[in-house]
Formats: sequence, structure tokens, C-alpha cells
Amino acid sequence: MAYSLDKLDEKILKMVSHNARIPFLEVARECNVSGAAIHQRVQKLTTAGILKGSEFILDAEKIGYETCAFVGIFLKEANEFQNVLNALNNIPEVVECHYTTGKYAMFIKVYAKNNAHLLSIIHNRFQKIQGIAGTESMISFTEAFRRQIPVNNLEVSDEMPQEESDNQIHS
Repeated sequence: MAYSLDKLDEKILKMVSHNARIPFLEVARECNVSGAAIHQRVQKLTTAGILKGSEFILDAEKIGYETCAFVGIFLKEANEFQNVLNALNNIPEVVECHYTTGKYAMFIKVYAKNNAHLLSIIHNRFQKIQGIAGTESMISFTEAFRRQIPVNNLEVSDEMPQEESDNQIHS
């Protein structure tokens, strides 16, 4: 059964997507409901798979990874995807992997200590993976920006479930 979002969910999603460490009581005050109601909602959003946890973002350069690259991967055969995926998953410098349409079958994001390390990963790791026909690399000079997907104008219900309207804070 699909989870039906409402206006409270939308407001919670906006707030936590901007700051995953925001205290539930602060969210509750802004939403004019109890802390318990926010806690219940976040649990429901997590259980429904809408929220997938929170994370600390490492500064790659500050921990010694000066090169960020995107690599397009050409597969020998489409049915090699799972084998290639499993092999890439065992390379810790590969931090994202996408199955794509267009020029590449797969598109990955890689962090390396420097350009020589990146070259080593490509030659000694990627090119030895059965199923990869070739790669094309693009080095990122800098991340211009990063953001969450917009939480505006979601298809939401205007009604709040009864259990949570009972938990609202009354001024």
C-alpha cells in the first residue's frame, strides 16, 4: 500500500531535507504539533521508504581524495550488468553507480587520492572487470552545488490523520 503524503509530511520533508540534524521539537514547533506526532511521522516516512536516513558528508579533499571523476562504462553485453555491478561494488573508491540510458550502460562517481591514483583504478581495477568493454572518464574540477530534490508542490492531501490531529499543540 502506498503512503499518502499530506501537508504536514511536506513541511517535515522540507525541514529535514535542509537539515537532517534538526531537533524534532523544533520541527514540531514550526508545524504546530507535538514532538510525538513528528516522531511518529518521521517513523512512518522512514518505514514507507520516503526518508532513507541521514548522513554526515565527508569532505573528500580534506581526507586526502583530491580527484573526483565521473566514468561512463560501456558493457560488452547488457546481461553483464549484474557482474559488473558486483565488481564495482567491491571497489571502495566508487561511491555511486547508476544504470543509465544513452551513451553509457552505467555511470559511476569515483574519488581518488590524485590523478595517478585514478589512472591506477581505471587500468588495474576497471579494465580487469569481465563485461566492461570500455570506459570514458571526466574529472570534476569542483562541485558547483549539491541539493536535495525539491519538496514543493507534492501531491499531498489537505487532511491530517485523526491520530495526529489529536496530538496537535493548542496555543
